[in-house]
Amino acid sequence: MNLLDAMTAYVRVAELGSYTRAAETLDLSRTRISRLIMELESHLGVRLLQRTTRRLHLTEAGESYLARAQGILQALEEAEAELGAGSTEVCGRLRVNGPMSFGMRFLSPVIARFMLEHPALEVRLDLNDRRVDLLEEGYDLAIRIGSLPDSSLVARRLARCRMIPCASPEYLARFGEPRTLAELAEHRCLRYRTASGTDWQFGSQRLTVNGPLESNNGDVLTQAAEAGLGIAHQPSFLIHESIRSGRLVPLLIEEASVTIGIHGVYPARRHLPAKVERLLDFLAEAWGDPPEWEREMGLSPLTQ
Repeated sequence: MNLLDAMTAYVRVAELGSYTRAAETLDLSRTRISRLIMELESHLGVRLLQRTTRRLHLTEAGESYLARAQGILQALEEAEAELGAGSTEVCGRLRVNGPMSFGMRFLSPVIARFMLEHPALEVRLDLNDRRVDLLEEGYDLAIRIGSLPDSSLVARRLARCRMIPCASPEYLARFGEPRTLAELAEHRCLRYRTASGTDWQFGSQRLTVNGPLESNNGDVLTQAAEAGLGIAHQPSFLIHESIRSGRLVPLLIEEASVTIGIHGVYPARRHLPAKVERLLDFLAEAWGDPPEWEREMGLSPLTQ
């Protein structure tokens, strides 16, 4: 038995309350996780987990061992981070999460370039629009766009972009171009659905809008706007090609100027692993200010 592997498996099962979820985060089979914990219990001579058909329960010994094991694994991680901080080599495994549309356009190409520079690095990149739990799901880093809720995570701003109301030339020819937020609220608006609703945010002002389509995917709304279905309020990274080609026209509403942050978030640690720090630096340099998609639109750098 590899004691470190067994300890890691036990801690992950205890934290997640599931053999299956622990197996997914560690990239092991459920059978292997079960075997490691059985070997650990045999090695220690105590039962750590009580298993029922519905739940896992930690025994008194399991609770005590969990606290010690978590401390040991954290100390090992910090020791590796200290050594890695002074090393020029970026290696090991790195789990990264990002939003779907932005990830396909701008995150995955940069990570591919980063991996070419660091061939000893192995990356698992997951893209979805669900707000993942980094600690529970085992991610080293997540890219998040927009406002960040209070949490124990550490955030570093990597880039910023503008939110731009836009519509097709055909829509504007048919319905006219709004010049104020009050006029905008009277138009057919294509709404992005989040956990907080479908209102549009303009600084401290929330604008309730209505229209024929709402979606949790920005590409869907961009395509609908290009088709003339209504007005979209989209980040510049999603619509820069549509605006360059003339398929969409940005609306000149002064009070509608909104900037959002693109952040890298990661679990709080005393020492940030070198591979995470290097990737954060690489992403910030690659995207820049203004980011590449806004440079293509001819937009000036954002002010602080």
